[in-house]
Amino acid sequence: MPIHHVEVPDNSPVFGGTTSAFARFGHAPAVRSHSHLFISGQIGRRPDGVPGETVEEQTELAIRRLEEILRLENLDLGDLVDVTSYHVDIRENMSGFLAAKQRLIKAPYPAWTIIGVSGLASPELLVEIQATAAYPDDAAR
Repeated sequence: MPIHHVEVPDNSPVFGGTTSAFARFGHAPAVRSHSHLFISGQIGRRPDGVPGETVEEQTELAIRRLEEILRLENLDLGDLVDVTSYHVDIRENMSGFLAAKQRLIKAPYPAWTIIGVSGLASPELLVEIQATAAYPDDAAR
């Protein structure tokens, strides 16, 4: 199967005007290879580009972006198999992150690695989430 690069349309209600960041930073929102979808790290910006005010809001926005990319490929959050999240001030921000994560991610859960970092691409960002999803067997062919 050839590699397929997922493109988020410019009129996406979830991404809004922030889709230009993919070209600016030189990466695809997601890439399908064989039966997996590799989703680039998603951050907590609103469609107007303004970051969420709290880590809980930023986490929800980042997960909603993951969800939108999955939707474009006829998948959903239940198709996630591996997730890595990066956290600024991890101990201070963990409770807000977990509140959003527990509200949006339901069992059966994907594998999930949580990593503390000193900073992300912009100083106001508190969380970034990258993920891998698996296509159903019949969709991967």
